[in-house]
Amino acid sequence: MIRFLSALTLLTPLAAVRAEDPPKVDPYDQSKVPLEVEPPADFKGKRVLIVAGRQSHGPGDHEFFAGSAILMNLLKQSPHVFPIMARDGWPKNEKLFDTADCVVMYMDGGGGHPAIRPEHMKVIQRQLDRGAGWVNMHYAVEYPVKQGDRDIAGPVKGWLGGYYETGYSINPHWDAHIRSLPKHPITRGVKPFVLRDEWYYGMRWIDDMKGVTPILQALPPDDTRRTEHTKTRKGEIETMAWAFDRKDGGRSFGFTGGHFHRNWANEDFRRVVVNAVLWCAKEDVPEGGAPVKFDPADLNKNLDWKGKGKPTAEGFKPILPPEPPKK
Repeated sequence: MIRFLSALTLLTPLAAVRAEDPPKVDPYDQSKVPLEVEPPADFKGKRVLIVAGRQSHGPGDHEFFAGSAILMNLLKQSPHVFPIMARDGWPKNEKLFDTADCVVMYMDGGGGHPAIRPEHMKVIQRQLDRGAGWVNMHYAVEYPVKQGDRDIAGPVKGWLGGYYETGYSINPHWDAHIRSLPKHPITRGVKPFVLRDEWYYGMRWIDDMKGVTPILQALPPDDTRRTEHTKTRKGEIETMAWAFDRKDGGRSFGFTGGHFHRNWANEDFRRVVVNAVLWCAKEDVPEGGAPVKFDPADLNKNLDWKGKGKPTAEGFKPILPPEPPKK
């Protein structure tokens, strides 16, 4: 009987997100997420500005708003950290950048990357020059080499240490087997794990990868190597997340995962991201890793409406946590 009750207890948190259960809250109601709210005047800790991108892709993919809301709640579990969330690719109050100890961008990148507008690049460069942390997640690590006659790649290498370059890097969906982790504050409390995501690899790195520390590495299937650069690396380990100690003394983190919203239910996924934000903000990362308590029901809150007409929960299919990998 005791064994049965223990098993039931383990299953209970998932009960709220079973496919046959109707949602207990409107999954598309984003009105309760506090946006651009600053800490009290006497706050002495680190400010983290999380900028969520606009609606993108289909349901359950690129849920930038919902994912950023989850990250904000995770960071609230760390003392001396105050997360501030903005939406639609750029804060309405641009002055929030000037007081941020770390800026997180979780959004679409490429030619439409909000960061590459000339006036925005100046804002970002100003923050990095003063040592602010810089975190780019998933599509946000992709930058064009040039925009018109402007060089984008040069500054971005100095910002992030490496970036996704269209036609050079690759972005397949695959099961990454993270078999080992380096000794680094970002990996504290993180165990080897297996997770399916759109893990990018084949980054365009800064010369000699100076200052870059690979954090998540795995061996992709060779049939996913579809660019000339990645084809030349068959059988080689690839880097999907990295830390970067910048010349200006600041810290950056590139994370290529985050395509599938359900992956926030993976504890190691969450801890890598939260640890990295703390490290980039120059906040001490606990020896056992940052706290990342999570209710799987939160996967089905604050989602972007990606249908037609008026948002409705009718016919809504819950986003389920990823299944354990098959042995």
